[in-house]
Amino acid sequence: MKLYFTPRTRSTRPRWMLEELGIPYEVVTVDLDAKEHREPSYLRIHPLGQVPALVDGDVTVFESIAICMYLADRCSERGLAPPASSPLRAPYYQWLLLCPSMIEPAISRWSQHSGEVTEAEREKARTRFADVAELFTRVLAVGPYMLGDSFSTVDVIVGSNLRWARSVGLLEGRDALSGYVDRLLARPAARRVFGD
Repeated sequence: MKLYFTPRTRSTRPRWMLEELGIPYEVVTVDLDAKEHREPSYLRIHPLGQVPALVDGDVTVFESIAICMYLADRCSERGLAPPASSPLRAPYYQWLLLCPSMIEPAISRWSQHSGEVTEAEREKARTRFADVAELFTRVLAVGPYMLGDSFSTVDVIVGSNLRWARSVGLLEGRDALSGYVDRLLARPAARRVFGD
C-alpha cells in the first residue's frame, strides 16, 4: 500500500488508520509548495490533484474518510467498523458523514482570518460548531468512544476534527471533548502520526 501524504492535512487520518490497523504501508510525501500534486504522474492517482490518496494494488481511493472506510472494511477482522448487520453501522455512517458536512465547514470558517469572513459569519460558524460539540459531549457521556466501548474509524475522524478545533480555540471550556482528544492522542498509533 502507498499513502500519498502531506503533513498537517487530512492525510493524517488515513495514516492514523494504517497505524491502528498495523499493516505495512509506504508513505509518499507530496510537496504541495513544489506543486507535485499538479504533476501528470500524480494526477493519474488523484485527478483533482489533492491529498491524500491511497493505492492498494489495483485499487486507488482518494478522500480521507473514504480511504479510512475502505481500510476498515478491507481489514474488518481488526474491528474498526461495525459489521454491516450491526445496529451500530447506522451511527457509524452518521458520525462519519456529519464531520465533512457540519464540523469541518464550521471549523474552517471560524479559523479564517479577519477580513476573509465577517465576524457575523465567524459567529455563525462557532454556533454551528457548538451545537455539534454539545451533541458529541452527550454521546461521549455514555461511553469512552463515539460508538460506545470500542474505538473505531469514527474516533479517527471525529478525533482529527476535534484536534483541529482545539488548535483554533473552539474547545475552550469543553473539558469532556478535550479529554476525549487527549485519550485518542495517547494511543500509540496516534503518537506515531502526530508526535504530540
